[in-house]
Amino acid sequence: MSVAIENFVKAIYKNNNNDSNNTKPGNIAKKLGISNAAATDMAKKLATKDILHYEKYKALKLTKKGEKMALNVVRKHRLWEAFLYKTFDMSLHDIHREAELLEHETSNFLANKISEYLGNPKFDPHGDPIPNENGEITTTNTSIALSKTIENKEYVISRLMSDDKEFFDFCTQNGLKYGNTILVTKQFSSNKMTQISINNNTIVLNQDFTNIIYVDEIN
Repeated sequence: MSVAIENFVKAIYKNNNNDSNNTKPGNIAKKLGISNAAATDMAKKLATKDILHYEKYKALKLTKKGEKMALNVVRKHRLWEAFLYKTFDMSLHDIHREAELLEHETSNFLANKISEYLGNPKFDPHGDPIPNENGEITTTNTSIALSKTIENKEYVISRLMSDDKEFFDFCTQNGLKYGNTILVTKQFSSNKMTQISINNNTIVLNQDFTNIIYVDEIN
């Protein structure tokens, strides 16, 4: 399959599994930086190949064949992120950028070798689950957005859902890293801000950040 097709089905899969849950052609076009007409044409083309279901003005839905294709690309992307992060200590933004290129040039054989070398990780450095070689995600998602947490409770950072360099730079500078522990000290509900304590530092985050930082409660 071409890079364009792989990116298209991956975008549908990812949008269907995030809070926006918007897979209409216009939204996929915006995500990929292409025209609405190009996205619609691609959707119609892939519908004839049994990769997705297309209905005018409605959200796009991947078929089983399409979802398997998307998960295969996602697996390679996240394995490369884990490899680059571990091997070269690259930033969270840089590993994402490079994995975007490498995912399309990686055979299933090499993906399995990378996974084996890394100890078959379940998550990438952003906290995103890595599908296994059968295209299955075997982990259970129990995380919630930081914006929905409760005051005076401790949480573990479980996912950083962004592609933005400035966001990752901020997270790195402030210790907001997958697996790190934070204490939610205050929820400013009217201003939609959250105050946290991490590494003896107090940080106040707005909803743009707290909606894309996911955490698990420490029992």
